[in-house]
Amino acid sequence: MKSGSQRGDIDAFIVMDVMRAAHEREASGADVFHLEVGQPGTPAPAAARAAARVALESDLIGYTDALGRPSLRARIARHYADWYGLDIPAERIAVTTGSSAGFVLAFLASFDTGARLALPAPGYPCYRHIAKALGLEPVILETDVQTRWMPIPEMLAKAGNGAGEETGDLDGLLLASPANPTGTMLDDDRLAALARHCATHNIRFISDEIYHGLTYDRAAATALAHNDDAIIINSFSKYFSMTGWRIGWMVLPENLLRPVERLMQNFFISAPTLSQIAAEAAFDGQEELEAHKSVYARNRAQMLAMLPAMGLETIIPPDGAFYVYADVSHLTDDANAFAQRLLTEAGVATAPGNDFDATRGARFLRLSYARSEPHVRAGLERMGDWLSGQK
Repeated sequence: MKSGSQRGDIDAFIVMDVMRAAHEREASGADVFHLEVGQPGTPAPAAARAAARVALESDLIGYTDALGRPSLRARIARHYADWYGLDIPAERIAVTTGSSAGFVLAFLASFDTGARLALPAPGYPCYRHIAKALGLEPVILETDVQTRWMPIPEMLAKAGNGAGEETGDLDGLLLASPANPTGTMLDDDRLAALARHCATHNIRFISDEIYHGLTYDRAAATALAHNDDAIIINSFSKYFSMTGWRIGWMVLPENLLRPVERLMQNFFISAPTLSQIAAEAAFDGQEELEAHKSVYARNRAQMLAMLPAMGLETIIPPDGAFYVYADVSHLTDDANAFAQRLLTEAGVATAPGNDFDATRGARFLRLSYARSEPHVRAGLERMGDWLSGQK
C-alpha cells in the first residue's frame, strides 16, 4: 500500500495526549486534578446558550456566507471600537472554525511553500506543527526571562531581515500576547517596535490575540493599533469560555479578504452556524465574563503563593491568560516523563514544557489555573504532597 503524505509527519500536541491519559484515568475511577489544558472551567455565557436553544428550536441551522454571518461580523467590528477605540470595517472580519482554522487560513493566504515564519519559543506548539504541515519553515526565536519570554526586533534581525544574505529573509512573524505557555505580555511600546520592524522589512505580522480580555493589571494592546496590514486571530474559546463551540475570527488586511474567502469556501464552507449565533450573543455576557476572570485572578494569586512554597520558585508572574510556566530543572531534565509520573502517582495533570520549546522545554512545566478555585487549590495541594515525597 502506498505510504501516507509527509504532511502528517508532525509532532504530537503533547498536552492533548496528557488530557487523553487524564480522561482514561478518570474513566477507571481514579480522580484527576486538571492543571494541564487551557480550558475554562466556566460555561459559555448564559446569553450564548439561550441564543443557541432558540436557534435549535427555530431550525435556522444552515450554511452561512463563507466569511460568516453579517450580524456577527458587525458585532465583532463593534468590539474593536469598544475595547481598542479602532474603527474596523465589518468587511475585514472573517469568522472561522476556532483560531486553529485562522492559522491555517493565514498561512495559506500569506505564504508560499518554503516561506520562513518566525515563532517565539517557548510558544504554542501548533504554530510550528501547522507551519511544517503546510510546507513552511519555522524559524525559532529563543526568548528568555530577560525579555519576559517575548521576542524583540533584534531577534528578527538576527534571524533574517537585516542579518545578511546568508540567513535568508523572514516572510512572517507570529506571536501571542498574552502568550501561551508563559502568560507574559508585550507592553504597547514593545509591540509597536515589533510592528514597525515587520512593516519596514516586509514581514507579515500575525498576532494571536486569543487571550485578550484575560489580563490582570493592564489591558492588552492589539497589533492593529500599530500595523494595519497585520492579521489578527482571535477566538471565543478563552475569555468567552466557548472552547468546544469551535468558533473564532480573523481581522484581515483588504488585499487578503478575497483570497481568504476563496480558501474558506473550499476548505470549510462556513464556520458552524449554531456557534456563530451563540457567539454573537456572547458579547452580551460581559458581567458574567468578568466574574469568570475574577476566578482566574484568584487562582493566579493562589498558584503564585503555593508554587514557591513547594520549591518551584523560578517563575515570572503571568500578565494574562491562565498559565504559569515553572522551572523544574532542579527536579528533572525530562519534563515529559516527570509530568507522566505526576499524573500516574498523584493524579495531577500538567503540561510538560517539551510541548512549547523543543530545545529547553524539558526543564519546565506549564500549569493552568483555568478551573474552579477548589479544583486548582486541591490540585496544587496534591502536587505539593507528591513533591515533598520526592525529596
